[in-house]
Amino acid sequence: MWWFAAVHGNIVMLYRRAMRQPPGARRLLDAGCGTGGLLGRLAREVPEAVTLGLDADETACRWAAEKSGRPVCAGSVNALPFRDAAFATIVSVDVLCHRGVDQRRALEQFYRCLAAEGLLILNLPAYRWLMSRHDRAVDNVVRYTRTEIISLLRAAGFRPLFVSYWNMILFPLVVATRKLIVGSPRSDVRLQPGFVDAFCRAATTCERGLMRVGLRLPFGSSVLAVAAKPETAHV
Repeated sequence: MWWFAAVHGNIVMLYRRAMRQPPGARRLLDAGCGTGGLLGRLAREVPEAVTLGLDADETACRWAAEKSGRPVCAGSVNALPFRDAAFATIVSVDVLCHRGVDQRRALEQFYRCLAAEGLLILNLPAYRWLMSRHDRAVDNVVRYTRTEIISLLRAAGFRPLFVSYWNMILFPLVVATRKLIVGSPRSDVRLQPGFVDAFCRAATTCERGLMRVGLRLPFGSSVLAVAAKPETAHV
């Protein structure tokens, strides 16, 4: 589906753009890996990294391990089962926004488990006013602005490096779908006709090119963030 292709492509692009550590230091955690789509892509496209996955759902963990060929463990982002400074990079896609996740506790855990100068890469849904039946279907309880994410990262001790909205070109369609269509919970992320999928992929690929050269998009339905744990990290 185009949305998964887009967000996974964005995460890989930001990782390559930001990562400066030597290959031997590249242990990477996909925190909240679900059924392993992103974990599998990272294993294929970032082979120099030692990738691991974590998810709270044991069934999802089994699927993710089978799909990605990478080790996956069951656990909560509220209490990561890893030693301090275990990873050079942690990525997390639409996890802090979920019911049952303590966003401040999770960020503290990400901070603890990252090595000095390690990277945190997040994707999160944008704008509280955009809450809809889609969010109820996928168990989102919060959406964010760029400013809120920067504040949360700084409060946890991180140094924000790049924070941008994305899915800007399709944003009017997202707003129309989320605010004009009401009813029982139902996710908007589903298979689309081929021409619709192709258009959405083209739009998000264009946006990725802009972000690759450092441009921050002014609005969109999601927010991407890259932050670093300072070398002189506080305890």
